[in-house]
Amino acid sequence: MREEHDTSGRPDGPALTVAILTISTTVASGAEKDFSGPALAECAALAGCTLVSQEVITDDQDAIETWLRNQVKLGVALIFTTGGTGFTPDDVTPEATRAVIEREAPGIAEAIRSQAQRHTPLGIMSRGVAGIAGRTLIVNFPGRPKAIDESFGVVAPILAHAVESLSREHGY
Repeated sequence: MREEHDTSGRPDGPALTVAILTISTTVASGAEKDFSGPALAECAALAGCTLVSQEVITDDQDAIETWLRNQVKLGVALIFTTGGTGFTPDDVTPEATRAVIEREAPGIAEAIRSQAQRHTPLGIMSRGVAGIAGRTLIVNFPGRPKAIDESFGVVAPILAHAVESLSREHGY
Protein backbone atom coordinates (compact mmCIF):
# COMPACT_ATOMS: atom_id res chain seq x y z
CA MET A 1 0.00 0.00 0.00
CA ARG A 2 1.34 3.38 -0.97
CA GLU A 3 1.72 6.09 1.64
CA GLU A 4 0.46 9.60 1.11
CA HIS A 5 3.47 11.87 0.78
CA ASP A 6 3.17 15.37 2.28
CA THR A 7 4.44 17.95 -0.18
CA SER A 8 4.00 20.82 2.31
CA GLY A 9 3.09 22.91 -0.70
CA ARG A 10 0.97 26.00 -0.91
CA PRO A 11 -2.43 25.49 -2.55
CA ASP A 12 -2.06 28.73 -4.53
CA GLY A 13 1.41 27.93 -5.92
CA PRO A 14 2.32 26.81 -9.44
CA ALA A 15 0.75 23.62 -10.74
CA LEU A 16 2.66 20.43 -9.99
CA THR A 17 2.34 18.98 -13.47
CA VAL A 18 4.30 15.77 -14.00
CA ALA A 19 5.31 13.67 -16.98
CA ILE A 20 6.45 10.11 -16.27
CA LEU A 21 8.70 8.03 -18.47
CA THR A 22 9.38 4.32 -18.00
CA ILE A 23 12.62 3.32 -19.68
CA SER A 24 12.71 -0.39 -20.45
CA THR A 25 13.32 -2.18 -23.71
CA THR A 26 11.56 -5.26 -22.33
CA VAL A 27 8.45 -3.34 -21.31
CA ALA A 28 8.44 -1.27 -24.52
CA SER A 29 8.48 -4.48 -26.57
CA GLY A 30 5.45 -5.81 -24.71
CA ALA A 31 7.36 -8.76 -23.22
CA GLU A 32 6.69 -7.46 -19.69
CA LYS A 33 4.07 -5.25 -18.09
CA ASP A 34 5.00 -1.80 -16.78
CA PHE A 35 4.64 -1.78 -13.01
CA SER A 36 7.12 1.01 -12.23
CA GLY A 37 5.47 3.78 -14.25
CA PRO A 38 2.08 3.26 -12.60
CA ALA A 39 3.74 3.03 -9.17
CA LEU A 40 5.50 6.34 -9.80
CA ALA A 41 2.27 7.91 -11.09
CA GLU A 42 0.43 6.80 -7.94
CA CYS A 43 3.13 8.26 -5.68
CA ALA A 44 3.07 11.51 -7.65
CA ALA A 45 -0.72 11.75 -7.41
CA LEU A 46 -0.60 11.18 -3.64
CA ALA A 47 1.94 14.03 -3.48
CA GLY A 48 -0.48 16.38 -5.24
CA CYS A 49 0.92 16.17 -8.76
CA THR A 50 -1.23 16.22 -11.89
CA LEU A 51 -0.16 13.65 -14.48
CA VAL A 52 -0.01 15.16 -17.97
CA SER A 53 1.94 12.45 -19.81
CA GLN A 54 3.02 8.87 -19.19
CA GLU A 55 4.95 6.78 -21.69
CA VAL A 56 7.26 3.81 -22.07
CA ILE A 57 10.31 3.81 -24.35
CA THR A 58 13.33 1.61 -24.96
CA ASP A 59 16.76 2.00 -23.38
CA ASP A 60 17.90 4.30 -26.17
CA GLN A 61 19.75 7.45 -25.18
CA ASP A 62 18.63 9.53 -28.17
CA ALA A 63 14.98 8.55 -27.66
CA ILE A 64 15.18 9.38 -23.95
CA GLU A 65 16.79 12.76 -24.63
CA THR A 66 14.18 13.61 -27.26
CA TRP A 67 11.29 12.69 -24.95
CA LEU A 68 12.75 14.71 -22.07
CA ARG A 69 13.36 17.77 -24.28
CA ASN A 70 9.81 17.60 -25.64
CA GLN A 71 8.33 17.59 -22.13
CA VAL A 72 10.54 20.53 -21.12
CA LYS A 73 9.38 22.46 -24.21
CA LEU A 74 5.77 21.74 -23.23
CA GLY A 75 6.43 23.42 -19.88
CA VAL A 76 5.91 20.40 -17.64
CA ALA A 77 7.00 21.32 -14.10
CA LEU A 78 8.29 17.86 -13.13
CA ILE A 79 9.61 14.91 -15.10
CA PHE A 80 10.07 11.61 -13.31
CA THR A 81 11.81 8.70 -15.00
CA THR A 82 11.94 5.11 -13.85
CA GLY A 83 14.43 2.54 -15.06
CA GLY A 84 17.76 2.56 -16.81
CA THR A 85 19.85 3.73 -13.85
CA GLY A 86 21.81 0.54 -13.11
CA PHE A 87 25.09 -0.90 -14.30
CA THR A 88 24.08 -2.80 -17.45
CA PRO A 89 25.45 -1.43 -20.74
CA ASP A 90 21.99 -0.29 -21.88
CA ASP A 91 21.24 1.63 -18.65
CA VAL A 92 21.65 5.11 -20.15
CA THR A 93 18.99 7.16 -18.37
CA PRO A 94 21.52 9.22 -16.34
CA GLU A 95 23.53 10.00 -19.47
CA ALA A 96 20.40 11.10 -21.34
CA THR A 97 19.27 13.21 -18.39
CA ARG A 98 22.66 14.90 -18.07
CA ALA A 99 22.54 15.75 -21.79
CA VAL A 100 19.24 17.60 -21.24
CA ILE A 101 19.68 19.33 -17.88
CA GLU A 102 21.48 22.63 -17.48
CA ARG A 103 22.12 22.34 -13.73
CA GLU A 104 22.30 19.26 -11.53
CA ALA A 105 20.38 18.93 -8.26
CA PRO A 106 22.66 16.38 -6.61
CA GLY A 107 21.01 16.48 -3.20
CA ILE A 108 17.86 14.89 -4.63
CA ALA A 109 19.71 11.95 -6.20
CA GLU A 110 21.83 11.55 -3.07
CA ALA A 111 18.71 11.46 -0.87
CA ILE A 112 17.12 8.79 -3.07
CA ARG A 113 20.28 6.66 -2.90
CA SER A 114 20.59 7.18 0.85
CA GLN A 115 17.00 6.09 1.38
CA ALA A 116 17.46 3.08 -0.91
CA GLN A 117 20.55 2.01 1.03
CA ARG A 118 18.42 1.79 4.18
CA HIS A 119 16.49 -1.02 2.50
CA THR A 120 19.21 -2.80 0.54
CA PRO A 121 22.99 -2.50 0.14
CA LEU A 122 22.35 -2.50 -3.62
CA GLY A 123 20.72 0.94 -3.29
CA ILE A 124 24.08 2.63 -3.73
CA MET A 125 24.35 1.10 -7.20
CA SER A 126 21.72 3.46 -8.60
CA ARG A 127 23.31 5.99 -10.95
CA GLY A 128 20.19 8.15 -11.09
CA VAL A 129 20.57 11.91 -11.32
CA ALA A 130 18.34 14.93 -10.83
CA GLY A 131 18.58 18.33 -12.40
CA ILE A 132 16.98 21.36 -13.94
CA ALA A 133 16.21 21.98 -17.61
CA GLY A 134 14.66 25.38 -18.16
CA ARG A 135 11.96 25.56 -15.48
CA THR A 136 11.55 21.79 -15.23
CA LEU A 137 12.92 19.50 -12.53
CA ILE A 138 13.91 16.05 -13.82
CA VAL A 139 14.38 13.19 -11.35
CA ASN A 140 15.55 9.65 -12.16
CA PHE A 141 13.90 7.06 -9.92
CA PRO A 142 14.80 3.38 -9.61
CA GLY A 143 13.16 0.89 -11.93
CA ARG A 144 11.33 -1.23 -9.34
CA PRO A 145 7.96 -0.35 -7.77
CA LYS A 146 9.14 -1.27 -4.26
CA ALA A 147 12.20 1.00 -4.63
CA ILE A 148 9.99 3.83 -5.87
CA ASP A 149 7.71 3.45 -2.83
CA GLU A 150 10.72 3.44 -0.53
CA SER A 151 12.38 6.48 -2.06
CA PHE A 152 9.57 8.79 -3.18
CA GLY A 153 8.90 10.00 0.35
CA VAL A 154 12.26 11.78 0.53
CA VAL A 155 11.46 13.76 -2.64
CA ALA A 156 7.78 14.54 -2.09
CA PRO A 157 8.26 17.24 0.60
CA ILE A 158 10.39 19.43 -1.69
CA LEU A 159 8.33 19.22 -4.90
CA ALA A 160 6.07 22.25 -4.35
CA HIS A 161 8.97 24.44 -3.23
CA ALA A 162 11.14 23.29 -6.14
CA VAL A 163 8.42 24.08 -8.69
CA GLU A 164 7.70 27.42 -7.03
CA SER A 165 11.42 28.31 -7.04
CA LEU A 166 11.79 27.37 -10.70
CA SER A 167 8.79 29.52 -11.65
CA ARG A 168 10.32 32.71 -10.18
CA GLU A 169 12.09 35.26 -12.31
CA HIS A 170 14.57 36.08 -9.55
CA GLY A 171 15.62 34.75 -6.15
CA TYR A 172 14.00 35.73 -2.88
